[in-house]
Amino acid sequence: MKVVLAYKNLKAANPDLSHSGLGVTAHHGELCLRAAGIPAEAWAVRDGHHLWAMLAGRSDLTHVVTLAPYLDTAFTEKLVRRFPRVQFAVTCHSNVGFLQADRNAVKLVREGLALQQRIPNFSVTGNSAKFCEWVEAAYGARCGFLPNLYYLESDTCPRRPLYRDGTLQLGIFGATRVQKNIMSAAAAALVIARQAGAESAEIWVSSNREEGGQGVMASVKEMLSHIARIRLVEAGWHGWREFRQLVGRMHLMLQPSYTESFNMVTADGVAEGVASVVSSAIDWAPKYWQACSDTVLDIARVGRQLLRDPHAPADGYRALQGYNRAGLDAWRAYLAGTIAAGKTA
Repeated sequence: MKVVLAYKNLKAANPDLSHSGLGVTAHHGELCLRAAGIPAEAWAVRDGHHLWAMLAGRSDLTHVVTLAPYLDTAFTEKLVRRFPRVQFAVTCHSNVGFLQADRNAVKLVREGLALQQRIPNFSVTGNSAKFCEWVEAAYGARCGFLPNLYYLESDTCPRRPLYRDGTLQLGIFGATRVQKNIMSAAAAALVIARQAGAESAEIWVSSNREEGGQGVMASVKEMLSHIARIRLVEAGWHGWREFRQLVGRMHLMLQPSYTESFNMVTADGVAEGVASVVSSAIDWAPKYWQACSDTVLDIARVGRQLLRDPHAPADGYRALQGYNRAGLDAWRAYLAGTIAAGKTA
């Protein structure tokens, strides 16, 4: 068995250093699968023809999973028929709500469900159990579950000192999308800074990557302008390792998304020993990290508690470890099932 995790990336050839969220996902998936004894490789591909050429030079591959729908369906059918001994899957990388920003992905998923009825070595999968359940209920079609995995370098959570005084650093990271609920997060950060009695506060946000969230940062800047001892810091967009270092400087992060399928940023915080206020959409995180996404004062309440709780980061670490164990079980079940199906086809 050998698994390829293929993601579209026009620039970065090295997923370990990728600026692409899907590149980071592929990198972590590769590391987790390998650690579990499943040979895996992460491939950055420019387009379908590049993927085809890479496959043509390999006879040892059993599975190819494309992370996110990006290949034209007609091309996908030709590709899958050309390599009948390889089990192909396209993974929808979002829960249903996020797909309102990507009409083409919706189209490709719908067409893919029809394609898997015709071709035995192709399937549609999702990284969100809630998405998979919706597909099966709405379309009456099977949808395999291939969740994101997050590689943790250690069995124990890093220990960081709690915030006591000085400049409070709060992180609100990720691409600027309406679904990320950045405005509510920034509004809650204001409340947390005031109620924590911070001498000053820096509210860090990612920048230079607006994806359907035009106007969001303009509103955030207006809300935070001319407020004493509050500074908005636009962090730009970093490669993953550099970003992890930035996350490690935060005292607390806020990710109260309206919809998610995993949320890599929260996992980055966990790996660095930093807790996050999240919504129920990030359901793998501890329940007491979760706030009502549409109630700013509830986000602030949870944030205050996490800021003062010395056990919160370790609880998040254990939650992510549990998520990974369950995720690997799902991957093993999918791989075993497709191998069995291939033998009987």
